Amino acid sequence: MPLIKFVKEKKEIEVQEGANLRAAASSAGVHTNFIANGLEGPISKFANCHGFGMCGTCRVLITAGRENTNQMTLREFVKFKTPFSPDPIPCLAFIGHEENMRLACCTKVNGDIEVQTNPEFNLFGENFFS
Repeated sequence: MPLIKFVKEKKEIEVQEGANLRAAASSAGVHTNFIANGLEGPISKFANCHGFGMCGTCRVLITAGRENTNQMTLREFVKFKTPFSPDPIPCLAFIGHEENMRLACCTKVNGDIEVQTNPEFNLFGENFFS
């Protein structure tokens, strides 16, 4: 059975192959929906698309095992790899991480992975101005 390791939460869970990352995290008590960095209050639990891949609040960084997930969906491609993302502010979190950033609600787990929830903005890092 695949193992999901949540880096920030220091939690590991076993899931069935093909499990949805957002649902697995939720069942383990790991919060994935963040409106912006550090804002996970009560509003972020309700101000999201509830797993339909529309809002982008469940963005996560796959730090290891990206090959053990499904292929990036069209919604994720539009959000992370095109300038047409509907939320320009959170896009700062994935500059330089376009290949490893995923939406938890669109990600199926097929093997062991490491996940960082609520990835940090990279305003002044090496990837921002490149």
